[in-house]
Amino acid sequence: MPRLLSLPAAAALAASLLLSPLPLRAAGDSDVIGRVGDETMTADDLRAAIQNLDPKTQAAVGADPAALSQVVRVLLAQRLVLKEALANKWDQNPAVTTALARLRENAIEQTYLQSLSKPPDTYPSDNEVQAAYDANKAKLLVPRQYHLSHVFIKNPKGADPADAAKAQVKLDSVRKALAKKGADFAAIARADSDESDTAAKGGDIGWLAESRIQPEIRSQLGTLAKGSISQPVRLDDGWHILKVLEVKEPYNATLAEIRPQLVQQMRAEKARVNSQQYVAKLIQDHPIQINELSLSKVLKPQ
Repeated sequence: MPRLLSLPAAAALAASLLLSPLPLRAAGDSDVIGRVGDETMTADDLRAAIQNLDPKTQAAVGADPAALSQVVRVLLAQRLVLKEALANKWDQNPAVTTALARLRENAIEQTYLQSLSKPPDTYPSDNEVQAAYDANKAKLLVPRQYHLSHVFIKNPKGADPADAAKAQVKLDSVRKALAKKGADFAAIARADSDESDTAAKGGDIGWLAESRIQPEIRSQLGTLAKGSISQPVRLDDGWHILKVLEVKEPYNATLAEIRPQLVQQMRAEKARVNSQQYVAKLIQDHPIQINELSLSKVLKPQ
């Protein structure tokens, strides 16, 4: 999907996903939602990967269809790299086997610590959730949201001049069609948009939080009323002509809206505190000793 997410959001998402392994699946599995070559992903695969993300990223993925699409793309790309590495027996490289041994030790330590730090299922109570909401209510601002539709004309930066010229001709043609009285934006998107997923829906992208939209697009949206169409916006992948279908102004989230995310954050924070307390007690019972003289020589040239 053409990249409408802001770069920081997309980068954070990709970094989180590198830590979320995706099981290998046969191409014949049912409920396949993504495929590249003979690598496939099912809905269960995707759910499992999302569960491994931090609460903030999970919330972002759940609220943004573009982010969910990015999850699928990153995970399938990750699968391709792994397949190539295994085919070249990279897992038998001595440096890799050493690194894998360290990863195994880290996994054992971290999962053990997580098992000890996990809060009881009864935490947080309704009263604790209410108290946390009341204490942070002023900060729980839902940003402005836009329901957008677009026509995308593919024209990557650095494209062949002949392809760029064709894209320009197509852009001009689409702009003329949209300028006609009574023009049907959805019909034009279905016929001319170069992004198949949204074109099938009349260009409908869905709801996007203002903070997650690329600055080039965000700067135009601020001047557009509901039902308005933007000037073409040039991004790295090509031209985007956007229509504002609806706008939700910023507002303070109610407890009912924010409760799942709030509970998730509270449990994560409780687990973090429990982990710190456990390690502190362990070190208190087994004091760490360091040979400072030997330590001072570690980084000195031999």
